[in-house]
Amino acid sequence: MRLASSLAAMMALSACAMPATGPQVDLSVQSRAISSAALFGPPRPYATTRSNAQIAQDILELGFRLESGREIAQFSRFEGPVALRLTGQIPPLAEIEMDRLIARLRSEAGLDLRRVSGPAQITVEFVPRATMRRLVPEASCFVLPNVATWAEFRAAPRGPHLDWTEIAERETALVVAPADSTVQEMRDCLHEEVAQALGPLNDLYRIGETVMNDDNFQTALTGFDMLVLKVWNHASLRSGMSRAEVGARLPAILAQLNPRGSMGRSMPLDPIPTPRAWTDMIENALGASTRRRSFAFAQAALRIALEEGWQDERLAFSLFLAARFAPPDQGEEALDALISAAALYATRPGGEVPRAHVELQLAAQALAAGQYAIVLRLTDNAMEPARRSENGALLSSLMLLRAQALERMGRIAEAEELRRDALPFALFGFGSEQEAESRRDEIAALIQR
Repeated sequence: MRLASSLAAMMALSACAMPATGPQVDLSVQSRAISSAALFGPPRPYATTRSNAQIAQDILELGFRLESGREIAQFSRFEGPVALRLTGQIPPLAEIEMDRLIARLRSEAGLDLRRVSGPAQITVEFVPRATMRRLVPEASCFVLPNVATWAEFRAAPRGPHLDWTEIAERETALVVAPADSTVQEMRDCLHEEVAQALGPLNDLYRIGETVMNDDNFQTALTGFDMLVLKVWNHASLRSGMSRAEVGARLPAILAQLNPRGSMGRSMPLDPIPTPRAWTDMIENALGASTRRRSFAFAQAALRIALEEGWQDERLAFSLFLAARFAPPDQGEEALDALISAAALYATRPGGEVPRAHVELQLAAQALAAGQYAIVLRLTDNAMEPARRSENGALLSSLMLLRAQALERMGRIAEAEELRRDALPFALFGFGSEQEAESRRDEIAALIQR
């Protein structure tokens, strides 16, 4: 198989990064969309298989550093019960998705959290995307300390009161989310930003089983995320502690909350920190104005990953991006990179979901090459992780790929049934019937190429 143009056509299906302007969302369709609970049923997140020693290292890196690289000197959280309210231009299904998230945070992380209509410690305000991006151009959603409304933030968007490093105990937080996004993007924003309001603030590329990773492969809170939040809010910790004080308590907390993480063979800890140069290359690759420039940055990130000797998500993601942006005349190299990325993710804790994103790309190549049995095998392997991670965009894309392969194999009735079944997931993930049909057309065009 050669990747060439089929890789270019299918890379958007990975939903790795939203376009700067966001998807075209038909709000009339959005109002008819189905909630994540109705689509996916009871939550079934993968439980973490990381060792407690690794999780302790992860928590310290997540909790005592910002995404910018600035260190946080003191542990901070809300102390006591937390109330949350929704305000602004609340989109359809936002209350349902928020209540489902709160139920998960209460049952899986043990948090004393409730939704109210009046004053609250956490406010989630929905703002039109264009309004949000005039002030914060690069963000799809974000969380801020010490403000309760968008107007309050807009009045002083650079004030020292917004500095997370200066906060010993959290008292007020504002989550800003888009009012005009797809249901999936709205849900994703609620999961990540509310979790960061209640827990660690950093994102780490080297942990594949968390929403706190800018590769955006995980879309809903994972078993790892819930354990981290449970640890972060444990009674033996308190606001104002130093990194060393928290670190000294983590082994006992994790032994209590995650006893299986202390069992079995201890794996080597992930190497840290991640050099800023690698992160810059990744961000440049995702944000470059041309495919050629994105490929150059992705290649630079891959060189750094290889020089560092990583065998974790950072190398896998570097390989994935190198394949994503590869020019048509490097199809064989891109295919090799995807296969290597899939193999790496298969060895990593929680690697099922990132690997499913890679298998989507591999299935696209198989479809373009007429290898329909391989399409069925790859999609069959990837659909369950897509479903368990509640990713409608990924799941519907896999279903449409599979339907196209079935059609080419003469199994017309199965293909049509699968396309009908994919539509609700596509509406959830892509926001409109037009976008869902566009995705179906892109997949069908692979055969012609």
